Amino acid sequence: MVKIADVLKYEGENGVFVFKHPNEDFNSLTQLIVHESQEAVFYLNGEALDSFGPGRYTLTTENIPLLGKVLNRVTGDKSPFHAEVYFINKAEQMAIKWGTDSRIHMIEPAFNFPITLGACGEMSLKVEDARLLLIKVVGTEKVLTQEGISQKFRAFLMTRVKSYLAGIIKERKISVFEIEENLNEISSALLSLIKTDFLSYGVSLERFFVTTVSRPDGEAQYEKFKSLYFRQYADVTEAKIRQEVQVIEAETEAKRTVIESQAIAQKRAQEGYTYQQERGFDVAEKVASNEAVGQYTNMGVGIGAMAGVGGAVAGTVGGTVKAALSDAEPTSAISAGKCANCGATLPANAKFCPECGQKQQAVCPECGKSIPVGAKFCPECGKKL
Repeated sequence: MVKIADVLKYEGENGVFVFKHPNEDFNSLTQLIVHESQEAVFYLNGEALDSFGPGRYTLTTENIPLLGKVLNRVTGDKSPFHAEVYFINKAEQMAIKWGTDSRIHMIEPAFNFPITLGACGEMSLKVEDARLLLIKVVGTEKVLTQEGISQKFRAFLMTRVKSYLAGIIKERKISVFEIEENLNEISSALLSLIKTDFLSYGVSLERFFVTTVSRPDGEAQYEKFKSLYFRQYADVTEAKIRQEVQVIEAETEAKRTVIESQAIAQKRAQEGYTYQQERGFDVAEKVASNEAVGQYTNMGVGIGAMAGVGGAVAGTVGGTVKAALSDAEPTSAISAGKCANCGATLPANAKFCPECGQKQQAVCPECGKSIPVGAKFCPECGKKL
């Protein structure tokens, strides 16, 4: 008994690229359901006639024009005919594994020594031309899975990958010890080189990733160059670290100096004195010691000159200096100065002007009062002269 109508659809696993519907004998009123990301190809007597995108279709000679030409039947004929429908999954198939089947022999571009490498990773494929894929790859097979397409493409994929990978490393002078940091660049280059080969089979290579490059660990020659490379790298790193530490120490010292200077300036501002006054305090402090006074007097620094320091740095410091000098060095009642009569410079302790002979009046160094010539004590304050 012949069925009046069938329903043809595929709702299987997404890991399938091509699925041939098992029903091959269906009527012209058969319903065809094509889901999103699918395409259906209608075959008659082994010849691909029409393709259908997403939607629901009733298979008649109206929507299959080529079928009408082949069968030369009128619309509505209920007679069965032998036909086939292939469902093609056009979604991107991801995480398809690949790996080299043998080692890649090449010359390491940085150190120029022979080396063998292996590589593996993942790729994503998508059907670009369903009819081309059916004709050149699927043939009469009923299903094509990820594993199946990997097996079919394995030979040319391995040939391309091994050849292109060695060429990329050599051309771009990528050291075998620096491959990991260049995996993105290598993957992109391989994708560009291999993509055309897949398109010739109706398949688009959407993504290609090199995730691992295996080296000949344990081989004496490789271990020798690896040791040389890492030792060189370690020396450079150590020198760089030392340089960075020096820079940090210099910056820290500069910051500390700035902070100390700011603190000192703030202290001066709070206590109300300047840098010059602070230096005057230091001078007065040294003069106040017997040792310092002795050094000044031994160098021939006069009492008047030392007292002048006090006037330069401020009244307070000047008083300290004068007091220190008056206590440390015995002085005569008459100090060096100028003659009141002729203006000539008088030697220290002069009682008469050597220029005009004018008698000089003595002054008490303690209270500043006039004292009689020849007096041993000041009659005003009792200062010993």
